[in-house]
Amino acid sequence: MRIADLTGDELVRVLATLASPHRMRVLAALSTGRNYVSRLARDLGISRALLQVHLKRLEKAGLVSAHLELSEDGKAMKFYEVTPFVLHLTPQALVIATETLTDTIDGGDAALNIGKERE
Repeated sequence: MRIADLTGDELVRVLATLASPHRMRVLAALSTGRNYVSRLARDLGISRALLQVHLKRLEKAGLVSAHLELSEDGKAMKFYEVTPFVLHLTPQALVIATETLTDTIDGGDAALNIGKERE
């Protein structure tokens, strides 16, 4: 993923997703290699339920991907990994991105929704 490949709405979604310290920690932990939910939750010291919320948001923004695998004992395990991305944010990139912004994102004003989302 590169900024040039994103619409204005997608860029807003990615930046809003990255605006969470929890999600930044999840990305940092996954940057060293893929991991499954239970181990990642233990490593980060957060509940699996809270981690799932953040992983869903990261996946929706295209920053992580998930793959189901079977363990040796036949248990389904969901592994997450960082999707390669480069975000070189410049004033010119913002000018280009604004050309594709729509009035609403996810049913409401993005600026209003960002502060109201669950962390």
